[in-house]
Amino acid sequence: MTTENELREIENGLIDIIDEGISASALAEQIERFKAGFAPTKLERACTLNDGIYQIKPSEKEELLDCFEEAADEGRFTKFVPASGAATRMFKHLLARLNNEDLSDKDAEMVQTFMDLLPVLPFYSALQEVMKENGANLEDLYANQDYEEILEYLLTEKGLNYAAMPKGLIPFHSYEDGYRTPFEEHIAEAVAHIKDRRGKAQLHFTVSPAHEQDIRDHVAEAIQNYPDCRFDIGFSQQCRKSDTVAVDMNNEVFRTDDGKILFRPAGHGALLDNLHKLRGDLVYLKNIDNVVPDSMKGDTLEYKKLIGGLLVKLQDQIFECLNMLENHNCSEFEVAAVAIFAVSYLSMQLPENFGQMSLEDKITMLRGRLSKPVRVCGMVKNEGEPGGGPFWVDGPDGFVSPQIVEKSQVDMEDPEQAAIVQTATHFNPVDLVCGMRSHRGEWYALKNFTDPETGFISNKSKDGRKLKAMELPGLWNGSMADWITVFVEVPLSTFSPVKTVNDLLKEEHRS
Repeated sequence: MTTENELREIENGLIDIIDEGISASALAEQIERFKAGFAPTKLERACTLNDGIYQIKPSEKEELLDCFEEAADEGRFTKFVPASGAATRMFKHLLARLNNEDLSDKDAEMVQTFMDLLPVLPFYSALQEVMKENGANLEDLYANQDYEEILEYLLTEKGLNYAAMPKGLIPFHSYEDGYRTPFEEHIAEAVAHIKDRRGKAQLHFTVSPAHEQDIRDHVAEAIQNYPDCRFDIGFSQQCRKSDTVAVDMNNEVFRTDDGKILFRPAGHGALLDNLHKLRGDLVYLKNIDNVVPDSMKGDTLEYKKLIGGLLVKLQDQIFECLNMLENHNCSEFEVAAVAIFAVSYLSMQLPENFGQMSLEDKITMLRGRLSKPVRVCGMVKNEGEPGGGPFWVDGPDGFVSPQIVEKSQVDMEDPEQAAIVQTATHFNPVDLVCGMRSHRGEWYALKNFTDPETGFISNKSKDGRKLKAMELPGLWNGSMADWITVFVEVPLSTFSPVKTVNDLLKEEHRS
């Protein structure tokens, strides 16, 4: 018989679930997934130039730019920026110094470099001002190398409180008339390449609930700098229903010190719902911290237009193929032409017995393979950056397809798989453009094109206790696994992320 304490525990658990907006069945499925785990992604080989990665030829640029400009003039493009991330990691080494933690030699060197070059950073004047308001003198403290008090004013509520702010609100670049944050740089980038013939630019930012109003106010002020442009800017938050439960090391529900079930955000894959609800046509997707000042935007803008133009061109061809396949008088020759296009330009693999299939079966298969969202993804040459890359992957349908794969998805204990990872020539900078609509003009239900087997489980801690956390398939990894995917080489200059504040000291961010 259930005791009163057990009944109370069950009741409290149900309240936690209801508050979080997660169904009991979803919770049970998550617990089972912790027990079963995720099978590692099986790599076939790395994508390389002319084997999964396309290189745009100089002779093609004019046509692709024309395709882009026509679609941009019609207002078909939207810019989607995941921007809810906090700046905490960006200042990790500085926080460690402030808290008197033991620093590695590398972190200690980074702290010293930061302090040596602090006066050239775009937020130096803001730091001066906030310290002056509190009766402190930055120049005197800097001359005396009183780093702790300077860092306290920079990182905590005593001053600018940058460690608790969204990364998108941190000043990144200096200009003659002040500075720009990542939000402002994304707005400037959008105005420069997706403004339509009516002078309108469309953007969407995903934001954290705690900072949404601050971000809205900041963006509203930023767009005043473009009086000749009209903006359609949307904001959304990650849905709480996408959160996943945490478990202890025995796969039992993890409870916090006050007895509540712990739910955690499920990674950027949870933003698939935000992307779907955007109801966009052609959507650029780029991280909040991958921005450069105007003087360095040349390659970025050119290749943004080129991959957008390539998407438009390929999508038009896909739509033409689908319309032809739906013609009841479609011939063997026309079907063969569609098959050649799918293999040659869309990196699709067809079954070995495709030639022996009936005409009706060929048409059915090709229609199914082409009736999917499309994405064109920029890839830069691999120079040792951590993160995902382009690989040929064995899919659940038995076909090999090009996928973006994170290292955490691969069984690095398998020598063959580890060797394939080492042969990767390119890296995923999260620079893609997505075609969200079908040839009938209908929006695809994006959740129907994911691979749920590509999530992963990681070890974390809470209140000093170890736990397991689960992330959904990544937004540009498993969440887009069943999309039509084309990889294109783009210049390394289009990839300038700011993962630590010291990255702002690099030439591309100080030009």
